[in-house]
Amino acid sequence: MSRPLVCLNYQRGSFSLRALLLLFTGVLLVAVLLASMSASYGYFRQYVSSQLAGHAQDGATAVGLSLSNAIDGRDPVASSSLIDAVFDSGRYLSVEYLDHSGVVVAGRRTGLRKADAPAWFIHFADLPTPVATAQVVRGWQRLGLVNVVSHPGRAYRDLWRIAVALVLSAAVISGIGLLCLWFLLRQTLQPLNALERQAEAIGRREFRQRIRVAGTRELRQVTVAMNTMADQLEKLFYGQARLIQKLRKFNNEDPVTGLASLTAFDQRLKVEVQSEERAAPGVLLIFQLSQFAKFNMSRGRQEGDRLLARLAKIIEHFTSQHADAFAGRRMGASFVLYLPGVSSDDALPWCQSLLADIDDAYSAVANPLAVAVHGGLAPTVDGAGVPELLIAAESALRQAQSQSESGCRLLMPGSGAQLGAEAWRVTLQEALALKRFALWLQPVMSCAGLVHGKPLYHQVFSRINTADGALKAALFVPMAEHLGLIAAIDRQLIRRVLAHLRLRPQMPLAISLGNASVKDPKFQQDLLAELKAAGAVARNLWVGISELAIHRHREAATRLVQSLNDLQVSVVVDRFGVGGVPFSYLKNLRLEALRIDNSFTHGIDEHGDNRFFLKSVVDIAHSRGVKVFASGVETVEEFKVLCNLGIDGAMGYHLGRPFTADNHQLTGE
Repeated sequence: MSRPLVCLNYQRGSFSLRALLLLFTGVLLVAVLLASMSASYGYFRQYVSSQLAGHAQDGATAVGLSLSNAIDGRDPVASSSLIDAVFDSGRYLSVEYLDHSGVVVAGRRTGLRKADAPAWFIHFADLPTPVATAQVVRGWQRLGLVNVVSHPGRAYRDLWRIAVALVLSAAVISGIGLLCLWFLLRQTLQPLNALERQAEAIGRREFRQRIRVAGTRELRQVTVAMNTMADQLEKLFYGQARLIQKLRKFNNEDPVTGLASLTAFDQRLKVEVQSEERAAPGVLLIFQLSQFAKFNMSRGRQEGDRLLARLAKIIEHFTSQHADAFAGRRMGASFVLYLPGVSSDDALPWCQSLLADIDDAYSAVANPLAVAVHGGLAPTVDGAGVPELLIAAESALRQAQSQSESGCRLLMPGSGAQLGAEAWRVTLQEALALKRFALWLQPVMSCAGLVHGKPLYHQVFSRINTADGALKAALFVPMAEHLGLIAAIDRQLIRRVLAHLRLRPQMPLAISLGNASVKDPKFQQDLLAELKAAGAVARNLWVGISELAIHRHREAATRLVQSLNDLQVSVVVDRFGVGGVPFSYLKNLRLEALRIDNSFTHGIDEHGDNRFFLKSVVDIAHSRGVKVFASGVETVEEFKVLCNLGIDGAMGYHLGRPFTADNHQLTGE
């Protein structure tokens, strides 16, 4: 998975801006309401207390006047009757009539009866119970005092009702205020959610997402700025991608046919034939159109270029039917094609069929010119390099050109045992049935990792165990693709790799899928089921998909990459640089890394164009959060140059040779 360009710092437990504003404003609102409620409660308590004191004083005055005027205060019986009548109203705690010496002449007293309020509230309110006093006189004679204390039951009841009303009103006002505030913040801050999604999309290098300009003036300004930044980043990325694509075409493709240029073909052929890591049997074909100079003179150069471009489509269709095959244009009407992992017995009829198709297309356009197409085949042999292979193919071409009709000749520069297609079918089916595919691992090292000795991960290769030794994947994979057996091999490989990861989860592994496996819906279904069943173990797996598979099977490859992203399985674009694919897939797919093909790294210390190309690739990939790895590093000089270019890691015989995985641990077959 690609790493974000901008890392958004999320912290567990941190508040969102909306929550923070709601909390702050809510606390402030509640504090204001509490203060208001407290002030109102204090006012009502004071009011009730004053009412209670006034009631007591009125009662004391009334009793005092009655004892002074209506009833003879000197008569204890009459005084007691009056006090009983007043006390029985239930509104007083005590009513007492005292003489000069403080002796109670008559009186009644009771405790605080249960009020219509909770006990805790009565304890909290604690209303004062002042004693009201009045004089009792007869003429000029002072008889005594009347002391009255009002009963606070009604006061507590009234105060309780007032308090409940205050709390309910504060709660309702707070709730309505917070709800209105939440709705207002939701509408006001809604652009922030879009800004967050856009920032995350930019972090994933997706620049298409735009935000509708809305909200407050400040948020509108931020929104406009973010949209502008996304537009500029998208233009920058597309500009870089177009530049890299043009550089690749300029350096590696023939401008007329779109096939590999002479330099690019020779570089890749050198890797396939002479590189210790990838060297495997194959067949080289050189073919040439006869009478093409006359055709150019009679029809014009533009017509000749159109003919070459049309023939290139036929050649590309042929190479698409043969795994890892590649073709190029040497000069004029001379083409070259290499078929890896193919025997001369199989290559001869295939190439004759190709030349027949080209001859039909050429003859139809060149009529009435008598034209022909001649080809020369040469298989690779041990000990022979690219020069010897080219010489043999050109000699075979000259033999074919000695005949007037179209045809192909085969020249064997030496002897070498090669299996035909049917022999390979038997060998591969037997290996599948008996599970003879062994896992070999090769470390991928960073520039610093070579010093510390710890690889970033290990690339997995499969080999077939035979009595004569292990057959490398470079030998049998092209034929397995041609015979339709690569998906079965990849299934077995996946099971063994996942079994290895279960036993050694600390060792990340990377596998490369065959092109036919990528486009096979049944294989995709089986692969995803295996990865889901593996659970967290699968997250230590890197799945490689060749750039050529992305080019030829775009929809199937995109669907597979997205499914792997959902399972948090890292995806690597394998053999980057030879697929001829525009860089747009870097924008549409979430990728972990690119793995540069051997043909670009081989001899890169002496190849200035490849260095410039790789430096541009590294820069644009890193700007997208995609790592860049290199393969086929065989010398210390190549590795130094790659490190200076800023790659994230590399593999090759210089950094570590493949070694067999521990067979006793692979029990998950």
